Amino acid sequence: MFVAMNIYVVIPAYNEEDSIGKVVADIPKDLVKEIVVASNASTDKTEEVARKAGATVVIETEKGYGAACLKGIGYVADKGDADILVFLDGDYSDYPEQMPKLVAPIVNEGYDMVIGSRELGNREGGAMMPQQIFGNWLATTLIRLLYNYKFTDLGPFRAIRWDKLVEIDMQDRNFGWTVEMQVKAAKKKLKCTEIAVDYRKRIGVSKVTGTIKGTIMAGYKILWTIFKLL
Repeated sequence: MFVAMNIYVVIPAYNEEDSIGKVVADIPKDLVKEIVVASNASTDKTEEVARKAGATVVIETEKGYGAACLKGIGYVADKGDADILVFLDGDYSDYPEQMPKLVAPIVNEGYDMVIGSRELGNREGGAMMPQQIFGNWLATTLIRLLYNYKFTDLGPFRAIRWDKLVEIDMQDRNFGWTVEMQVKAAKKKLKCTEIAVDYRKRIGVSKVTGTIKGTIMAGYKILWTIFKLL
């Protein structure tokens, strides 16, 4: 039984014109108050498609996953009434229709943050590259050893109480975004859990794992963030 809460969705998106409309369309509209697409210096029709699908669009000209997320957070902060913020990617690899079960532990069980774990759910073959799978294992193992918090994934599909998001004071502007949130949650002793979510091959080519440079930079930043926050 859902208690009435103001749930906002932030979707960072860089050149996702072929997928962003599908993502917005599949989000349960009766669950959320507003869907915010944070266009990250997109040069295609991402912004036009997102608006037509019913999303609010904010624009961040600085390239970087975290920069786009922070732009979306800034927009929601100005609204002043958020209870929960949900993040998911704009490439249609996540299943937006699974959002009710993602937020349920916060709404009904008092959790502060919920990570949608691709490791626990059904993952389409080829949806994650080998380097992603290894990187997730390494990062979550280090978090367990160094911070005594068990996660199985750094998945982008996640929900967090607004007051707790403000408390952890997110700063990363690129590849370290997801791991920063989880490490800071561990350090603050937030009440966290994971739920199984499904995952499919993204539409288009990944800007991170689709290139050698992106993979190396992301891996370095994730490890650097884990040790920096000790």
